[in-house]
Amino acid sequence: MPELPEVEVVRLGLDDHVVGRTLTAVEVLDARSVRRHGPGPSDFVARLTGRHVTAAHRRGKYLWMSLDDGSSVLIHLGMSGQALICDPDAPPPRHLRITFDLDDSRQLRFADQRIFGGMAVSETDPPTEIAHIALDPLDPDFDDAAFVARLRRRQTGVKRALLDQGLVSGVGNIYADEALWRSRLHYARNTKGLRIAEVTDLIGHVRDVMAEALEQGGTSFDALYVNVNGQSGYFDRSLHAYGQEGRPCDRCGSIIVREPFMNRSSYRCPTCQPRPRNGRW
Repeated sequence: MPELPEVEVVRLGLDDHVVGRTLTAVEVLDARSVRRHGPGPSDFVARLTGRHVTAAHRRGKYLWMSLDDGSSVLIHLGMSGQALICDPDAPPPRHLRITFDLDDSRQLRFADQRIFGGMAVSETDPPTEIAHIALDPLDPDFDDAAFVARLRRRQTGVKRALLDQGLVSGVGNIYADEALWRSRLHYARNTKGLRIAEVTDLIGHVRDVMAEALEQGGTSFDALYVNVNGQSGYFDRSLHAYGQEGRPCDRCGSIIVREPFMNRSSYRCPTCQPRPRNGRW
């Protein structure tokens, strides 16, 4: 699933190509992609046709476009959602779900193979539907000290805490593994026993790895994640832990291992990130 850097790359594309434009026509090709919009596809189209897009925002893994009437379009990419800017006569992408005609004669197209993502119109800007989502480490208002205190009050595995979008948003499996490798922390280290310096170091590495990924257009392992121009990111070439099973650790030379974690996988160096005695599994 796209994480913060990938979603931010898409937001930047929307900011460049859609903000300042008017939605002259809207078409929903698959009602499942607007299932979170309670009144249904016809209302979705009616609410958005003729609206002017004033800004593009992100919180964690969620996007929204602000509209001139004070409402907003909430967007979640899910596992395979793509927001693409195209000429109207360009061949439609596979799995095209929603189209927006723009007043510069181009189209914003939403394609989604697995249909875990989707869009909805919110009455508010920012959408109240994501009020429970915490700020992310790249947000200028993110409070490092408050994060450190909240995490250390918990008693859970540190990676599980990083994936809690109510504590810190935008962090998924890839960047959690990378930040933990840089911090030399095992994913099951009990947050209750972490020192302030360790948590401060960890959130710094989360921020650094996300910023580096953003500079490289995000991480693409297949054709499902692309920016608005259809281009893939290349941060996968810079990964030290995630997806590196069987390869030597870039720091110590030990072989990276892959272990089951919350119905997914964790990657770590067994030497740099030793198994904790009192871990929270």
